[in-house]
Amino acid sequence: MYEPKSFDELKVNDRVSLSKTITEADGALYIAATGDFGPVHVDEVYAGATRFGRRLAPGIMVAGLCTSVLTSELVGTIGVSVEDRFWFTGPVFYGDTLTFDVWIAEQHDETRTIIWEASARNEGGLEVLKARASLKFPRRKPS
Repeated sequence: MYEPKSFDELKVNDRVSLSKTITEADGALYIAATGDFGPVHVDEVYAGATRFGRRLAPGIMVAGLCTSVLTSELVGTIGVSVEDRFWFTGPVFYGDTLTFDVWIAEQHDETRTIIWEASARNEGGLEVLKARASLKFPRRKPS
């Protein structure tokens, strides 16, 4: 967990899968830290009147969990994020257990960049998040 890995240790199709239940505490801590007090996240009455019928977990929090799986379980902590794209393809409710599948889709030796992709699904199999992003790794130190 959170091991430094070099660019050369990684390869296309390296993959990891991890599941996590999204809790009220996760949402409360995220909302308090970011100030994202959108009513669909915090107001049961407001959220009940939306097409979702109840409160949603913040999407960017879910995306952050996805990147945490990437760094803690797959690529380590050396790469620096240079572009992140997330598609929120389904609702995430408190109490949902999500399975994050994260993999290396491309590796570019000349720029020391990897492109990673991810998908998160809830316990019913509904995809709720897709991601495609890039990480750049530092050059090797001269010997």
